[in-house]
Amino acid sequence: TKALLEPMGSWAWWRSWFLIFLGCSVMGAGFVLFVNPYKFVPGGVYGMGIVLHNIFPSVQVGTFGYMFDIPLMLISMLVFGGGFGTRTVLAALYTPGFMNVLTRLVYPNPEAVESLDPSLLLGGRLDLSNDLLLTCVIGAVVIGIGQGIVVVRQQATTGGTDIVGMLLQKFAGIKFSTGILLADGFVVLSGLAVIGFGIGTDEAAANGWMLTLYSLITIYISSRVIAYLLDGASYDKLLFIISDHHEELKRFIIDDLDRSATYIKSKGMYTDSLRDMIFLVVSRKEVRLVQHKIKEIDPKAFVVVTDAYETFGEGFKQFPEKNEIQAE
Repeated sequence: TKALLEPMGSWAWWRSWFLIFLGCSVMGAGFVLFVNPYKFVPGGVYGMGIVLHNIFPSVQVGTFGYMFDIPLMLISMLVFGGGFGTRTVLAALYTPGFMNVLTRLVYPNPEAVESLDPSLLLGGRLDLSNDLLLTCVIGAVVIGIGQGIVVVRQQATTGGTDIVGMLLQKFAGIKFSTGILLADGFVVLSGLAVIGFGIGTDEAAANGWMLTLYSLITIYISSRVIAYLLDGASYDKLLFIISDHHEELKRFIIDDLDRSATYIKSKGMYTDSLRDMIFLVVSRKEVRLVQHKIKEIDPKAFVVVTDAYETFGEGFKQFPEKNEIQAE
């Protein structure tokens, strides 16, 4: 494939694969240390793996991941192309194996690996059974960061419902994060049936319905972390400025801000007078400076400030590629 044919000495090539494996490792550690032992079901193939592990405890969660990931990977290769598929294949093959190996390392014996008892995790040093809300928040953030590194930086996927979300975005026009949320919702309901109500197992978990609520919290936070990494920490600000001091504002915008703006013809409803309204986009950090300067130049100016969710063009974001993943 194209990715594998790039020069071996290329820093970009090495960096790309390093970030993929780093992201997969971070995500896998989030599951093994903060999710699997507490029977949270945060969607995805590994969430379904947790559900099935409660029915078949001799099979590890990562192994179930392979069972779901392989057919989804084949679909990904067919739909998104060989180069994209190569990253997806290696990421999806690496993650379940990493989870299985890490699980064996953090538990003392095979019986503990089957039970996933948090009191046995790292000799009890990481038992957070009494702080489940904190546990699900930490797990969600760690998993979201891991997925974000892979999905955002390398335009690959960790497999599972990532692929489902991408397919829904491509063919149904559904937002990437919303597509994942829909797929994950099905998995959570399966967890409620198996873990909460004990269907297919010997007995239901204590307060199983509460675990479902924690699972929903985990899904929401992890999806927000992914969106945060995809779209950035803050939005740009959009300003509509009506003032009689256009020349001074123009010099400030062009000379001090090193930006441009647009005049929009407007008409006052009360006076019926025609005026030029300034249309200006700035970064969140610059908005206070602009507000103070407008007040200094024209205290009677009328200004509206709102969020510009995405801004493309010179000085802002580059336009996305055709198949680039978008969080919203």
